[in-house]
Amino acid sequence: MFERKILIKQLKQHSNWDVIIIGGGASGLGIALDSATRGFKTLLLEQVDFAKGTSSRSTKLLHGGVRYLAQGNIDLVKEALYERGLLLKNAPHLASNQSFIIPNYGWFETIKYTIGLKIYDALAGKLSFGKSIRINKKETLSRLSTIKNGSLKGGVVYHDGQFDDARLAVNIAQTAIEHGATVLNHFKVNQLTKNNKGVVNGVVAEDTETKVSYTLKTKVVINATGVFTDEILKMDNAESKNIVRPSQGIHLVLDKSFLPGNDAIMIPKTNDGRVLFLVPWHNKVVVGTTDTLLDSHSLEPKALDTEVDFIINTANSYLTKTVSKADVLSIFAGLRPLAAPTDKSEKTKEISRSHKIIVSNSELITITGGKWTTYRRMAQDTINKAISIGKLESKPCKTKDVKIHGAIDSIDKTQHQYIYGSDKAAIQELIRETPELGDTLHPRLPYTKAEIIWAIRYEMARTVEDILARRVRTLFLDARATLEIIPMVAKILANELDKDTIWELQQINDCTKIANQYVL
Repeated sequence: MFERKILIKQLKQHSNWDVIIIGGGASGLGIALDSATRGFKTLLLEQVDFAKGTSSRSTKLLHGGVRYLAQGNIDLVKEALYERGLLLKNAPHLASNQSFIIPNYGWFETIKYTIGLKIYDALAGKLSFGKSIRINKKETLSRLSTIKNGSLKGGVVYHDGQFDDARLAVNIAQTAIEHGATVLNHFKVNQLTKNNKGVVNGVVAEDTETKVSYTLKTKVVINATGVFTDEILKMDNAESKNIVRPSQGIHLVLDKSFLPGNDAIMIPKTNDGRVLFLVPWHNKVVVGTTDTLLDSHSLEPKALDTEVDFIINTANSYLTKTVSKADVLSIFAGLRPLAAPTDKSEKTKEISRSHKIIVSNSELITITGGKWTTYRRMAQDTINKAISIGKLESKPCKTKDVKIHGAIDSIDKTQHQYIYGSDKAAIQELIRETPELGDTLHPRLPYTKAEIIWAIRYEMARTVEDILARRVRTLFLDARATLEIIPMVAKILANELDKDTIWELQQINDCTKIANQYVL
């Protein structure tokens, strides 16, 4: 079902589609699932890998956005809190309830955050993750053992969601396929086709593995390409103005000893007015993020020295355990596709995070903005837009109750394979059949060879980077350990895909080049 040859065969079997989606990040995958569950013949094409861009590089939070509440954007917060609750219900193996503590160093801020977070609780309604409470200095210090004492007055505890972004992307792709969609990674759209009235009616796309090109017809094309949005719009109309301005956010990954408990820390106002999070994730701590407007974008954005210094300095002003560059296990940068500001404002934190759906004169539909938490709602709105302009027949959205692939009721999160949910048993069966697949990849990493095999056979991983960045996440957790295991993983992959030594060496070279950027 998830085999590339079977999926490609479907391209040859169907010359006409109802919906073709360009882009396999959170937005595109959500749209594919929404479209397929409504019964539309759906095709998604992703130029590299699912969540390769922004969607694998988030702060790993499912949240309403305490910051947007402070800006008075009540509707966005309410929508996000509702969607956060649905995601916990539909993907419990990947989403979890995370407690956050805001350390307070003044009585005024204690009162301000206590009141603000009570409003946040109320907006969540029945889908609340738990009530916010004020805690005294003693309890704050006991729960955050590495927080600086100084003039600490206490803290405010609130609840939000935490998740694995790239794993969710892969599971949404699988869910869409299970509902009849054709979803392909490493497939690049090079051209839009139009009828004699100038209406977009298809795409020309290339399988980047075989270099075979396909001309595919459809009722509607949806551009869900994030920071690459403008490139597709220029494919449609060379004169189109840029509508996206990339904003870079970087994250540092540290050892768990920097934040040993179960609570995350939220610093609501850093010295430049940004928010900083320290979040437990896969037995490590993710610290971020920055917000830097850029003039260009790439598939592998690089962290700026000023961003690294900002995060380390801010963390050190709150933690008793000093963070140095040598402590950073991995560093990753991501680009947010913000709506381009109309003035010259450099304050990206003031640019709206709500999504926008644009219909071009050619009837190409483009979705921009938004965030992971609201991916399902963004998808619903996009397909509803296609229906409202007469591209598709009217059918109701069904995704509120669609369980994501792997969803399982009882989860023991003490062992790292919990993220596979209902697939975990099948991975353990692989180890029973071939015991050496139970070997771990590296002394510092919990992942096994069986998980590599699983990623290749059932999760559509096609490159070493697909596996180590977005299936087992080692690149985001320990970049140096990842560099050591690249040759071993390349060998397993070449064997599974029946590739030669030249291909294997190219994979080692490609992945090593990328992995070096994750080492500080």
